[in-house]
Amino acid sequence: MDNFPNFDPNPRKPIIAPPPLTCDSQVHYFTKSPRFPQIQNPSYPAPDATLDDVLKMHRTLGIDRGVLVHPIPYGTDNSLLFEVLKQAGPNYRGIAVINDDVSDKELQRMHDAGVRGVRFSFLRVLNIRPRAELFQRTLERIAPMGWCVKVHFGGEEVFELEPTLRSAKIPLVIDHIGGTNIGLGLDQPAFQLLLKLMREPNIWMMLSNGDRNSATGYPWDDTIPFAEALMAVAPDSLVWGTDWPHVRYFQKMPNDGDLLELAYRYMPDPAMRQRILVDNPARLFGFI
Repeated sequence: MDNFPNFDPNPRKPIIAPPPLTCDSQVHYFTKSPRFPQIQNPSYPAPDATLDDVLKMHRTLGIDRGVLVHPIPYGTDNSLLFEVLKQAGPNYRGIAVINDDVSDKELQRMHDAGVRGVRFSFLRVLNIRPRAELFQRTLERIAPMGWCVKVHFGGEEVFELEPTLRSAKIPLVIDHIGGTNIGLGLDQPAFQLLLKLMREPNIWMMLSNGDRNSATGYPWDDTIPFAEALMAVAPDSLVWGTDWPHVRYFQKMPNDGDLLELAYRYMPDPAMRQRILVDNPARLFGFI
């Protein structure tokens, strides 16, 4: 299993504070506690990155809200998610990872704890793609709860997943600009398909991982036209996230203050910042 660099423990305070109630729409959390064992042979090793580290990063950046996304190394055991939601408090929501074994009673307990969605990874390299039947059953079960589904895939995988994405009848959030290969340009077919999908009223996009996907590297300015194209199509269906602590990172680890300022460059208009950093995630994740 590969060893990856750990997150930058000294997040930089941004030059300009984000709007009040800004939401970081994806962070992960980990623990070394034996109370929360990891699955055997996970797709990546759990880093030394705890909820306390999340909260420190958010305080430094001036972020008031966050979405705690259950990490792959813990499988479908969401016990740690319950724990971190309790510790983080009402300004945080959770995204669970589930299968058919979860009971309706457990789903309600998750909702009461602050869970507002589930996540599926279709990224082939992680080797945890769900069966189509499980995906559809899960969406049918969570629909009455008003939850969303987050989907993780990469680049041209969008072509084979298009029917699955279009079949969703609940809010569906595409993570990380769909894993777009920025170096292939705005006209690449995969990104053009993403723009078409974003015209569907229930499909959302998370503006994140510009740093990973950039072809030119820091300060990742080549990603700005892609964010602008998405904002031109669906400004009310976009959210932003750091994706802390940046697991499976193959480059120099970014500073999260720099990532927030990249978001500012995506949306220099204060009204658009308010929409994407505050208002949209408030609606999507049930903060209002």
